[in-house]
Amino acid sequence: MFCILENRFFTSIYMKTKSLINSFCINNLFELNNPFYYVLLIESKAQFSIDMIDYEIDQKSCVFLSPYQYFQMKNNSEQSVQILSFHGDFYCIEYHKKEVACNGILFNNIYDTPYILLNEEQFDEIARLFYKIKELQNQTESYEIALMKAYLQVILAICSKEKQLTLHQTNSQQYNEFSSFRELIEKHFLIEKSIAFYANHYSVSNEALSKKVKALYGKPPTVLIRERWVLEAKKQLHLTYKNINEIAFELGFDDEFYFSKYFKKEVGVSPKKYREQVGISIVAK
Repeated sequence: MFCILENRFFTSIYMKTKSLINSFCINNLFELNNPFYYVLLIESKAQFSIDMIDYEIDQKSCVFLSPYQYFQMKNNSEQSVQILSFHGDFYCIEYHKKEVACNGILFNNIYDTPYILLNEEQFDEIARLFYKIKELQNQTESYEIALMKAYLQVILAICSKEKQLTLHQTNSQQYNEFSSFRELIEKHFLIEKSIAFYANHYSVSNEALSKKVKALYGKPPTVLIRERWVLEAKKQLHLTYKNINEIAFELGFDDEFYFSKYFKKEVGVSPKKYREQVGISIVAK
């Protein structure tokens, strides 16, 4: 159920309920791209990219990755990073959304930064929980597995609370007329993929919209529109029993082949492999 991978830079804790292949490229750079959820506990400043978007952090932090997000650490110097991963079959974030509220906040959130900043006390508290999980990782008794899930849930709850507090402060400080861009994408992303449509809504040029949106969300509108489509495709594959052809049609593709080709280009694996590796959620309809 658990295995551990270590080298002189990284300690990784993997939590899963079925046998899955995990491959990692660890050298001067560190990369992740597979069907697990990740919580990376970073002790110092770091530079990394997620799905080709660059981030730079200057203090202790937690970074969150959803299945098949491409992560690359860019620091060349030695760095203390602990990496906890879990499969959706072990802990379903959608099933536990009422208790933890991390889906759409920590994970599967394209509109906000994929990390939280931590003070010394918060970092130490999460590190202790990581250690408790590590102590239990090779255990198989049901009560020990329940403890691991409980520790994981506490980690996610602490981080979700901190993230929501940060978002509340940020939103109140940065609110402007383009703050509604998120709602606009949510309403129209399936049909309207051109930046011109959104620029027309605000009566500004494409360039002006790109500048304003990037300043607010850290990404240009073209990236947000594309990421929202990809997120919806992942949701349909993970949270429904719909066949891939049906999902392709609902997402605006007339042919499953072109949907699969586009999905693989964006995600790195085909829709079929994504569903096989990530699995269908216990809350799927």
